[in-house]
Amino acid sequence: QVQVVETGGDSVQVGGSLKLACVVSGWTGRHREAWFRQAPGKKREGVAGFELDGSISYADSVKGRFTISKDNVKDTLYLEMTDVKPEDTATYYCASRLFDGGWYGALRTTDYRHWGQGTQVTVFG
Repeated sequence: QVQVVETGGDSVQVGGSLKLACVVSGWTGRHREAWFRQAPGKKREGVAGFELDGSISYADSVKGRFTISKDNVKDTLYLEMTDVKPEDTATYYCASRLFDGGWYGALRTTDYRHWGQGTQVTVFG
């Protein structure tokens, strides 16, 4: 059974930095992950993810400020957040999907089957 666990959420001051981590376990084949977020009253949106060819896609709102990376040895995904803004306040989710070479949308919520419980990021000041 695939499990996805996010950690690292916290309260952070405007302009500050934070690093989220996501540990994925239970896969027997290749898989891909992405970060999403959901603010109160808003739809869940894609933040950062890996395209079919391995390139990285970011939401326009976080380009230049957030960086996604993956440690394949530890099977851990990271999201480094810098210069955070109040609008970054949200519950951040990690999602995982089977990678079988078929097309998928890196930032499409419906293309991911396995989700973590989320970790809260609150930007104040």
